[in-house]
Amino acid sequence: MHKDIATPMRTKEILDKYGFSFKKSLGQNFLIDTNILNRIVDHAELTGHSGAIEIGPGIGALTEQLAKRAEKVVAFEIDQRLLPILEDTLSPYSNVKVIHSDVLKADVQAVVKEEFGEQEDVMVVANLPYYVTTPILMKLLEERLPIRGIVCMLQKEVGDRISAKPGTKEYGSLSIAIQYYTKAETVMIVPKTVFMPQPNVDSAVIRLTLHEEPPVKVKDEGFFFRVTRSSFAQRRKTILNNLTSQLPDGKQKKEEILAALHEAGIVESRRGETLSIEEFANLSNALYPYFN
Repeated sequence: MHKDIATPMRTKEILDKYGFSFKKSLGQNFLIDTNILNRIVDHAELTGHSGAIEIGPGIGALTEQLAKRAEKVVAFEIDQRLLPILEDTLSPYSNVKVIHSDVLKADVQAVVKEEFGEQEDVMVVANLPYYVTTPILMKLLEERLPIRGIVCMLQKEVGDRISAKPGTKEYGSLSIAIQYYTKAETVMIVPKTVFMPQPNVDSAVIRLTLHEEPPVKVKDEGFFFRVTRSSFAQRRKTILNNLTSQLPDGKQKKEEILAALHEAGIVESRRGETLSIEEFANLSNALYPYFN
């Protein structure tokens, strides 16, 4: 009988067998609770015809649960030392492929095409390394991958920022970027006690469901994101001050910025964190002619 990987005993056994030591720089924390893994996979709503992409499989704890439910699993692992371990722990599953690669440098679009050609339904399911959570999420979304969504575990604080609403201190340009591409929800909180080694903070599992069309219409996506980032550059400053100091030639174009704020119906003394995604879209569309 094959024993699940995600138990404290089995994890320790595997690590000892390979003399594996955790690398802080790679943010390695392995889950040792099968129930939690199963709940994460539940939230991905996979069927026997789904494909799953995993990032940072570690020793295969989540990979194994995905392999039991998806038609095929492709996992990106950056740490070469884990490859022989994964080959061993995942040997019972013929529907798993591990790619030794840094997902941030990988051509994920090509991998999806090649590995999941026939699958209509592809989900990303991952326990993301804390130190690169945001760049990984943004890469997956900006590349417009043909996926249904992402279920991932990340630091609770990042989860709070992703699902934050305007007017809260967690709300920022990340909240807006994620909202632009997806519907975001926090589906569970995971205590630090279920990891080996234990991280210093609790984690959250978020589910991002891709929009068919963004919720707002913008003239230029890159410029829209630039405006949102500029608006949050210094949180205590007004939107007018942030835009004049952050946009190219902003100081010379203060009158134009004022005109655009006026056109978008935004009082210049407001702060970035009070604006909704609709207001940011109207503002970037009003500013666009002056900066392009």
